[in-house]
Amino acid sequence: MTVDRRLGDFLRARRERLQPADVGLAVGAGQRRVPGLRREEVAVLAGVSTDYYLRLEQGRDAHPSRQVLDSLARALHLDPVATAHLHALAQPRDRHEDSGQPAVVHEATRWLIDSWPLTAAVVHSRHVDVLASNALARALNPRFRTGVNGVLSLFVDPAERVFHRDWEGLAARSVALLRALAESRSGDARLEALVAEGSTRSGLFRELWERHDVVRVGDGVHRLRHPLVGDLVLRYLRLPLVGSDGQSLFLYFAEPGSPSAGPMAELARSGWDQEGQGEIGHED
Repeated sequence: MTVDRRLGDFLRARRERLQPADVGLAVGAGQRRVPGLRREEVAVLAGVSTDYYLRLEQGRDAHPSRQVLDSLARALHLDPVATAHLHALAQPRDRHEDSGQPAVVHEATRWLIDSWPLTAAVVHSRHVDVLASNALARALNPRFRTGVNGVLSLFVDPAERVFHRDWEGLAARSVALLRALAESRSGDARLEALVAEGSTRSGLFRELWERHDVVRVGDGVHRLRHPLVGDLVLRYLRLPLVGSDGQSLFLYFAEPGSPSAGPMAELARSGWDQEGQGEIGHED
């Protein structure tokens, strides 16, 4: 039987990122031989035996109690999102079998996003694959097209570094979002393929994935450098779509009256297609 190492890998990665001073431990003389905290230090902080904690990291015990998980979260200084992720890893869903069929976006969702002329809208899968987008989204960013993975494109498409004025921060958040959205199930062939490709093609992707950061993106600001209308500062919202197996709706829009409102309206009127340098047609 294959050992599920995800819980142990998460614990190890977060342990190695903490220093004794971070958790109020005195540092003795001499050089420490391991990065971050020692296993026995985490065990003491969490109130469990060193042997039990070792079994957790090695995947020999993958189902600790909620009380133990909360103690580990406090010991490792996890935030609420990371704590919830820790609990999810210890209570994995049934093995996910990929049917091989493409995810289906509800027809009403397509009608809705197409009715917003001044709001760029993109439907993502839980793997951050683009499933649908409206005309303004595709005029805003040619990567907002069906079939493109929103995380992978950040690392393999050089144009993304130019387009996003905060590319490094966005790249880190996107990898952490992918882990939070997709890693609570075992046997996820699509996730495994994405991680393998990203790790092969980008050393930074591999480094960020191995950090085991998790985020739940809800809203924020994107600063973009658009080739037609210039610099844009857009607000974004992520809205989970209920009953859709993890699909999310991302909305990008300019605040009314802001310096970006005019350029966004100009872009909407232009019907410009960055990829084809022409009119944007409807998707099949």
